[in-house]
Amino acid sequence: METTFDELINYIKELGAADLEHSDVTFLGHLVGVYRNLKTWDCDEDVCRAGVFHSIYGTESFQRFKLPLERRGEVRDLIGDRAERLAYLNCAINYKVFEESLKADTTLIRMLDRFSGEQVGLSTDDFRDLSLIHLCDRIEQVPRSKDWDFRPETFAMLADRLGGFPKSEYERVYAEVIPA
Repeated sequence: METTFDELINYIKELGAADLEHSDVTFLGHLVGVYRNLKTWDCDEDVCRAGVFHSIYGTESFQRFKLPLERRGEVRDLIGDRAERLAYLNCAINYKVFEESLKADTTLIRMLDRFSGEQVGLSTDDFRDLSLIHLCDRIEQVPRSKDWDFRPETFAMLADRLGGFPKSEYERVYAEVIPA
């Protein structure tokens, strides 16, 4: 039986991570916002579940909460194999290498796993879904944080590559800082 959304939220609460401050809301509020936005973007449930857990192991820029990697199996059992893999990949991104790969504009997308130090090749589907999560995370929080200067070229490239609704959401949110 698939875990319910309420069970996902209760898990985060049980970890003691729900009330951490994050971009002028609680960490839980941000996670729920990412989930809801991904739903609005008509993403698969695996992608939406990964969105709730997109920073569960900490990211290069978010270190206020980090579930130990030894607990990946626990998260996998809760949200499913693919969702956990996407959440892990989002946490594992070495921003510099990922951005270099985006700029190369090749069909082979690679990233450096900052936890293992290994190069990881991404399938087209994994890259698209990881990009959706990564962009949605940013779009959900930047109107509150006003941190428009955090990797703007990366998010513009992701929006361009994704196109469609994600790109129009990016343009809507970034309208106040994108030159006309």
